[in-house]
This record gives sequence, structure tokens and C-alpha cells, in this order.
Amino acid sequence: MNAPVSPAETLRAALAGLLDGVPPKAAAQAVERLISHYRGTTPTDAPILRDRADVAAYAAYRMPATFEAVCSALDAFADAVPDWAPGSHVDVGGGTGAATWAVAATWGEERAVTVLDWAEPALALGRELAAQNPLLKSAEWRRSRIGSALTLESADLVTVSYVLGELAEADRVSVVDAAAAAAQAVVVVEPGTPDGYARVIAARDRLIDAGFRVAAPCPHSAACPIVPGEDWCHFSARVSRSSLHRQVKGGSLAYEDEKFSYVAAARFPVTPAPARVVRRPQIRKGQVLLELCEAEERLRRETVTKRHGVLYRAARDADWGNAWPPAVDD
Repeated sequence: MNAPVSPAETLRAALAGLLDGVPPKAAAQAVERLISHYRGTTPTDAPILRDRADVAAYAAYRMPATFEAVCSALDAFADAVPDWAPGSHVDVGGGTGAATWAVAATWGEERAVTVLDWAEPALALGRELAAQNPLLKSAEWRRSRIGSALTLESADLVTVSYVLGELAEADRVSVVDAAAAAAQAVVVVEPGTPDGYARVIAARDRLIDAGFRVAAPCPHSAACPIVPGEDWCHFSARVSRSSLHRQVKGGSLAYEDEKFSYVAAARFPVTPAPARVVRRPQIRKGQVLLELCEAEERLRRETVTKRHGVLYRAARDADWGNAWPPAVDD
């Protein structure tokens, strides 16, 4: 019997051949321009993805990494709401649909899906790719200006991933407020840079003010204990790179690590992790050092040694972004 194909493998298959017919120079130039935008340094009031070459370059360059980052955020959110699954999903600024694929991978069932973006070429390619995912064949792809005039229909889940950095500050506020007004749960994902983290924190504050409870990554809904300007909260997702991905990115490794910041919040009760590993664990002889954000609204280093037995083994397996302590079977 053949092993089931993972959502990530399905996405890579859907992306295969995407740059056929696109001149390599045009693809490379589009990638360079996209890099500057998605680092969050050039907000704009016009669509970033302008034509088929841009969209193909975007999908090859960004979609696998965005998919994995959003999957990581959604997995942490799902752990905090184990008895809940969205019956409907709106993806704001969804582009070619990476977050939509991630939601389908996290909760593997069909649901009402609407993807909103202001770039028609992105919507067209997203629709084309989604036709290869059975859970997304009925998704609606709508052109919509993402900004102060945005209004959303009610939905169980609204995702806003890798889009706030494209917007002026007033439009960011409007988009987050629209998501909060429409949704039972909101997940915001941005690049794992100081600027990306600042946008996530601003969104987090607005969601809390709107009555949401933070489900992840924070163990609490109080103020973030990280001092702005001194550090920032971000995580890492491992991304397998196809030959197409390596060609567009100009790299040779079979993987890369996508750094991202996020917040997931809900209007209904949530069970956040008791603590979250916020840096890569340091494994030393006979001990593991964990940097934790705790429910007591503080950052703390915990040293787990061999004498902790099962907990020590769990610490050696712990990864950046994991809940701590892990659930232990009886």
C-alpha cells in the first residue's frame, strides 16, 4: 500500500513546472523585489504581485516557507483548542493561498473558504493550485482591496499571514479590527524580524482589546515580557526545498529555516501552554537549557538535568516553539 501523500508534498507537486515559460532573469528580478517587500521594509498601497511572472516567482520563492510557518502557528493554536475546528475560513491578503493550504492541512476536512486579495494574478494562480487539493476545490477567490475599507463576512477563522508588512499603519489597524469583528478566531503571522514582531504585538494588543484570549504562542494574555528594542519573539519552521525552490532561491541545501512571528487568539475559552520554548534549546553534557516564556508573565531559563528522568529525555527532544512541559502519558 502506498503511503499517504502529505499536504506539503501535494503543494510541492502543485508548484512543479510553475516557472515553465517564465524567463529565468525575469523570475530572479521578481524574487529580489519580493524579498525587499516581505522583509517588511517597504509598505505600499498597491498590489505587490503585478503579473504572472511575479506570481510564479512568489509561489516558488515564498509559498513553501509561508505554508510551513503558518502550519506551525496553527498547530500551536490547535493544541490550545483541541475540541474546536473551524467550519469556515477567510484568508485576508491570501495571495496564492499558502495559509489556506495550511488550514486544510491542520484540520483535514472540507469547509467554506474565501480567499481575499487585491492582485488578480495571485488569485488566478491560487485558484489553479487549489484545484489540486480536494479540500480546497470549492474555495472562493475574490478580489478585494486590503486596507481601511475592508469588511469581512462572519467566519470561524480569519488568517492574516505575511500581509501587514505590505500596508501602511492605518490600514494594518483597519485589517486587524475587521478580522476581530468578523471572526471567532484570528491568526496573524509575519516574518520573524523585529519589525514583523512589532506588527504582531500591535495586532495582539488590538485583539485583546476586542475581547480575544491569546491561545498561542503566549501562555497568557497579559503584556509581552520582552523589552521592545532589546529582543523579539520569533520561531523557526524547517522547510524542505524542491529543485524548483532551490533554482529560484539560488541555494543548494535541501532545506531552509523560515523565521516567523505570530499570534493566535479566540473569543472562546482556550488552554494556552503552561510555558513556551522561545529559543533553540541548548543541549550540553547531562543537561538541557530551555529559555521559557511562562504564564506568570515572565521569561525564565530552566535547566533540565539527567536526574529529572523522563523530563530530561523530553527536554532533549524539545524544539524551539514547543509547549513546555510536554504532556506525559500515564
